[in-house]
Amino acid sequence: MVSKAGLYLAIDLGAESGRVISGTLDDKRLILNEIHRFSNGPVKISHGSDISMHWDVLRLWSEIKTGISQAKKGGMIKSLGLDTWGVDFALLDKHGNLLGNPYHYRDSRTDNMLDEAFKRLPKETIFEQTGIQFMQINTLYQLLSMVTHQAESLKCAKTFLTMPDLFNYWLTGKKYCEFSIATTTQCFDPRKGTWAYALLEKMGIPSDIFPPIIQPGSILGELQPALVEELGISGVKVLTPACHDTGSAVAAIPAENEDYVWISSGTWSIMGIVSAEPVITADSLAYNFTNEGGALLQGQKNTYRYSKNTMGLWLVQECRRTWAASGQDYSYAQLTEMAAGAEPLVSLVNPDHNDFLKPGDMPARIQAFCKRTGQKVPQSPGEIVRCALESTALNYRLVHERLEASVGKRFDTIHIIGGGTQNRLLNQLAADATGCRVITGPIEATATGNILLQALAQNDIASIDELRQIVRTSFETNEYHAQSGNHWDAAFKTFINLLAE
Repeated sequence: MVSKAGLYLAIDLGAESGRVISGTLDDKRLILNEIHRFSNGPVKISHGSDISMHWDVLRLWSEIKTGISQAKKGGMIKSLGLDTWGVDFALLDKHGNLLGNPYHYRDSRTDNMLDEAFKRLPKETIFEQTGIQFMQINTLYQLLSMVTHQAESLKCAKTFLTMPDLFNYWLTGKKYCEFSIATTTQCFDPRKGTWAYALLEKMGIPSDIFPPIIQPGSILGELQPALVEELGISGVKVLTPACHDTGSAVAAIPAENEDYVWISSGTWSIMGIVSAEPVITADSLAYNFTNEGGALLQGQKNTYRYSKNTMGLWLVQECRRTWAASGQDYSYAQLTEMAAGAEPLVSLVNPDHNDFLKPGDMPARIQAFCKRTGQKVPQSPGEIVRCALESTALNYRLVHERLEASVGKRFDTIHIIGGGTQNRLLNQLAADATGCRVITGPIEATATGNILLQALAQNDIASIDELRQIVRTSFETNEYHAQSGNHWDAAFKTFINLLAE
């Protein structure tokens, strides 16, 4: 169907795949159409005995252009917005050229960098200036690694751009960092609303490479002339939604009030609340929570996602990859069905343990963790996946309890959005583990939020309330309620003990 009103285009790059999705507004309903889908993942490069992990950004750029070119067949493209995962970045030289392949956040160069950072500044000071969860994958520690190794690319760099900002630069020629993605770096001061210059100086990171920060909903301009000629398309506005994919996804939560916890479910499970201000307290530091930027709400003020990044379906994804490599090519549906048939709450792991951070033989790692902690070792794929999913659900319970404790408020409803909502077993386990009402959907939350934030920025919809009403009208949601309780309490005690492992 060709749209006469014009298309909004969402370019959504995730850690496992990328999509170009078009959207049209028809009688206050959003209609999505997947135009182009492509794989994404790390590329390993050997340097003698060392191996580094990178993103194949030139292939991603080619896929983005392919998607835009295919989208024009559906009608006039009014605007496009791009979002990606957080923390990773590119460096440009004085001519605007890319200085090397951007690193993947799971690369080992950040090993031990947290300890190195704490030698330069106390942990409490870093958190006070940034409000960001301590994870070795953060941009701050990637940059600190370059400082400690005296990386030539950092010495030559004139501009730092996060991943969506790099692609926006190639689209428009404009060098900016969008607010929501800038906040993921742990190089941003949420109280001052600027880069954390004092922190950067203490870390030895050059602060002059960081560009101006712009807001979600900014219009960067139109496509560069060379792209217009290459793609045969003109008049397309490039906007910044929330350029961090979670920021766009959370904007698409179909909530009717603010009293809820949300989970963006995918490779990572990011769980939190929407807050008008960053929550930088002794509790949020102790719980290692984060304050990342969100989109505008009714008061036309940036919100914050007070949340916790935890491992999501990564363990299952890596198990599936490992089994496929050995000739057992199970689908996700098959793995979930086998897990549903396995005995419940037999073995548990800490999904956020360093053992599970990097790619590898995940089934063997899960088994080794269970053996080391004196538990029954899961053997079959169903038992292993059940262990991973139940452990993820118990991690939800832990984060949920700490969210309530740190803000002094109860939340009885959890909204789960994103691709992980398709795992109905995990949704039910989340309800069982937390005792909360769980509402799932939309699946394509990131693309939905991306597109509707474009529409909001162009006054095609009037408010965030109207945006949420469109989501409720346009997409099916499902509801889950706890089916069992007492044995989850015992399992939770076991899970808490495993965190010390």
